[in-house]
Amino acid sequence: MSASQGRVTKKEDLSDYQRRRIEENRQKAINLRQARLLTHPYNADKKQQETAVSINNVIKVSGTKYVDSGGGFLLEQRTHPIEEASAEEEPVPETDAVPVPIEYEECLECGDRFADSYLLNTFDYAVCDACREPDDQHSLITRTEAKQEYLLKDCDLDRREPPLKYISRKNPHNVRWGEMKLYLHLQIEKRALEVWGSEENLMREKELREEKREVSKVKKYNKRLKELRMDVRSSLYDKTVQAHVHSYGETEVYNEADDTYTRTCEECGHTETYEKM
Repeated sequence: MSASQGRVTKKEDLSDYQRRRIEENRQKAINLRQARLLTHPYNADKKQQETAVSINNVIKVSGTKYVDSGGGFLLEQRTHPIEEASAEEEPVPETDAVPVPIEYEECLECGDRFADSYLLNTFDYAVCDACREPDDQHSLITRTEAKQEYLLKDCDLDRREPPLKYISRKNPHNVRWGEMKLYLHLQIEKRALEVWGSEENLMREKELREEKREVSKVKKYNKRLKELRMDVRSSLYDKTVQAHVHSYGETEVYNEADDTYTRTCEECGHTETYEKM
């Protein structure tokens, strides 16, 4: 069998789909070769060429590169990831940045100027981190202790201007309880002076409430003591209300006028008149 006969036999064995694919690839190759022959002006500012440009065996059409295999097929060439990323990046327009002025606070302790600190951000209290004393002057106090020690109400902490800031922490005594609200001790003392006017008024009110509390304790103690005594001698303290039963005894007076008898209760003096059959 000759070579020409082998090629004819192989061509006859192709299916219709294979013949159609071969024809499409051949037409595409012809179109690309014709596009290579065209001349176009080179634009340096345009990254993606909409016309075809041929560089050796690489053909670029509409931003996609193809490699001419020379056998009627074009292979798509993948660009480098860095090149793809740079091609997709859009130029960021340059704008005139407006400088933001930084506000400085003056430390209440040392007088130095600072822009940021824990007490300033958390409690709005102008003290720098270098002067902060968390265990002494700038200690924290719970909401319950503040209300008990300084006789403050919820409205004094939350509604009176300005509302006091606080931080929330887990209760160390029991994790199932609600979170604790911790306030800055200095701000609580200042708020107490605003409410009571002076430290003397606060101390006077605390003494007055302490006296009332002691009186209430004494009353509760006496009441409880009386209940215990009543329990011990329950026969002397009968709380139930009972009806009076007359005790007439054996003495009775006969009334001859109406033929009746009269008797008198020995306890209450009640008289009863009756007849005998």
